[in-house]
Formats: sequence, C-alpha cells, structure tokens
Amino acid sequence: MTGPIVVTRPADRVPDDRPERNKASLVLEATTSLFQRHDASAVERLYVADYFQHNPSIPQGRDALQALVAGLSQDVYYEPGLIVAEGDFVAIHGRIRGWANVPQVVIDLLRVEDGKLAEHWDVLQDEVPVTAARGGVPMFDPEEGALQAQLATS
Repeated sequence: MTGPIVVTRPADRVPDDRPERNKASLVLEATTSLFQRHDASAVERLYVADYFQHNPSIPQGRDALQALVAGLSQDVYYEPGLIVAEGDFVAIHGRIRGWANVPQVVIDLLRVEDGKLAEHWDVLQDEVPVTAARGGVPMFDPEEGALQAQLATS
C-alpha cells in the first residue's frame, strides 16, 4: 500500500477504545450477517446512521447498503478469512462467490465508531486457482479464516 489512509470523518471524534477483539467480532458478525445470511435488518443494528461507503459501485449510506443486501442473489456467499484489528480499524480478507462471474478475493477495511461500523473501503480481485498461480499458493485459505473467526469470538 502506498500513501496515507484518509479518514473522512471529523478529527474531533473520540476514538473507540473497545478492545480490538470486540471490533473484529463486530466485522465478522456484519460480513456473515449480510453476505452469508442476507440479513438486511442487521444493517441498522451494526452500522452508524451516516455510514460512509468508499466503493464507487455502491451508493452512499446505510439505507443503500440495506437495499443492496435485501436485493442480493441467494448465490452470493462470503467466506471470512484473516482478520486484523488495530485501533478503530479492522481489515478482513475473504472470498465472495456469486458477486461476479467468478469467485473474488476481497480485502475490506472498516472503521468502527461507538461500537458500530462507520466507514468501509474494499478491494476485490478475481480469484486465480492455485493450479494457475505462479507461486503455487492459494489467494485465499478458508482454514486461516476459520481459526481467525474462532479467535475473534472466543
């Protein structure tokens, strides 16, 4: 990654001092609620009212996210992977199926504010099968995700 992360929230906000483990659990709950169970009602519970979305393909705000989840195909399914939490930020590495023509590996970066998700950035890339990967290693390993999910919720 090059360059600084620019946070679009006012600087006078007080950092969320909950433990990083709680923030990782919040992100895991959000990703599985929205993109495994397709539970649009979870958006209101887990996201701040003035939620910022940095993905240019997704409209701005919590209502738009709720509508997106409500309209998802049942083929859309997210597998969580590694989770890293530091301060108010949580990054999660995962794989999403049914979003595009091929499975995609995604890294989501979310900012937590007052115990809810306030801001989201993501990068998606079509998954390359390990048999076609020059380095011979998978882009995504669900076993790593299972361990991280267990640690985040214990």
